[in-house]
Amino acid sequence: MAGLAERRGDPADSFWTWREWMYRFAERINPEQMYAIAAQLYGEMLEAGYTQVCEFHYLHHQPGGKPYADPSEMSQAIIRAAEDAGIGLTLLPVLYQTGGFDGRALNATQQRFGHTLDAYLALIERLQRQESHLLKIGIALHSLRAVPEDTLRALLPWLDGRELPIHIHIAEQMAEVRECEAVRGARPVQWLLDNLPVDARWCLVHATHMTTRETRALAKSKAVVSICPTTEANLGDGLFPFPEYLKAKGRWSVGSDSNVSVSAVEELRWLEYGQRLKHQQRNLAANDKQPDVGRFLLDGAAKGGWQAAGVAKRDDHIELDAEAPVLLQASPEDVAGRFVFAGNRPLVRRVCSHGVDRVLDGRHIFREPFYAGYRLALQQLLAG
Repeated sequence: MAGLAERRGDPADSFWTWREWMYRFAERINPEQMYAIAAQLYGEMLEAGYTQVCEFHYLHHQPGGKPYADPSEMSQAIIRAAEDAGIGLTLLPVLYQTGGFDGRALNATQQRFGHTLDAYLALIERLQRQESHLLKIGIALHSLRAVPEDTLRALLPWLDGRELPIHIHIAEQMAEVRECEAVRGARPVQWLLDNLPVDARWCLVHATHMTTRETRALAKSKAVVSICPTTEANLGDGLFPFPEYLKAKGRWSVGSDSNVSVSAVEELRWLEYGQRLKHQQRNLAANDKQPDVGRFLLDGAAKGGWQAAGVAKRDDHIELDAEAPVLLQASPEDVAGRFVFAGNRPLVRRVCSHGVDRVLDGRHIFREPFYAGYRLALQQLLAG
């Protein structure tokens, strides 16, 4: 749906109006189309230099909410796509129970997302039996508005002592912040830190709207934040307090969330550029130890990314095209800056993931069959 929501329909267009576009697709996708879309995406991600993806996955059931005969069927489509593409996958099935902080029921489209806690944990435990060198299973709590407080309390004994990644959308829009304050008496990040054992297993997606107190407390928790600059800009969410968070020694990574664009360098570039626009300064993502902004961003995103994925750092590597005009005469000292800030044309030439070449001469080894499947899926989704 990238590009299809870029037309004004409401003078007050926001995340909430964009979400209705997204739901139009979510209510129609079947397992075969899910595989085709995921395979195309993962091939593009490898071509862009990604070797691991955290998939925040909440399209579980048939339209109307009836489970498939195999309750993990949609998850299996994603797992197959990642295996075929050769990308490391941290699959994060999403727990989604209510339509808001007031506990209202899920709407018709959201029925595909819903689980009881028991059914959800059964899905997680079933998928965990499939874990491999390519597959890690974690959990995702969609958001504080979609997971009631009593469910969170009931989940704590199951989480105790388990080493698995735990992701949650949080404080993405100010409407969410205001509603959380009204219903739970605290801002979202503060409520989470005060009520749940947030530690290095946790990844807070967005965390855009935080006070100074929340920013410092989150950094102290050792959790990692997944900042999604292209999506947060596309949806008009706001800017993450990056300099303040770095000063507090917070851990961070980058994500895309809506996949409106698949470009690691775009995410990193706009993480820095957004702060330059806000603070009217340059070279903010750097410190005395690492003054090179490009290298600071690449190193920080990789370190935080491995933590968010819940897997050990591997010897994956990418090779850039040394003959690309922007990289001519590049030195070891300036290649990272050129890649991040001038890499508008694809610069990745070769990608080795899990010891296997997945991208050669800038093309995924299965680009053509992935494209054919994706083209058919898109024709079906856009028909009628």
